[in-house]
Amino acid sequence: MPEAYGRLEPSLIPILRPPCPTCQGRMMLTCIEPSCNGPDLRIFECSKCGHVYKAPAEDPLKSAR
Repeated sequence: MPEAYGRLEPSLIPILRPPCPTCQGRMMLTCIEPSCNGPDLRIFECSKCGHVYKAPAEDPLKSAR
């Protein structure tokens, strides 16, 4: 019998939203810049103060183990 709950597709794994380092508000993902030779770059922006934070995306297949 097939397993009812398998691994999630990488596109269905939720993206963690960091707190704003300036005002501690919840940041929103505004853009993902694709990369040719490394991880994609995720760009977050705070809706309260406008602070922008850039972070490399983690590989969901490597981080899930």
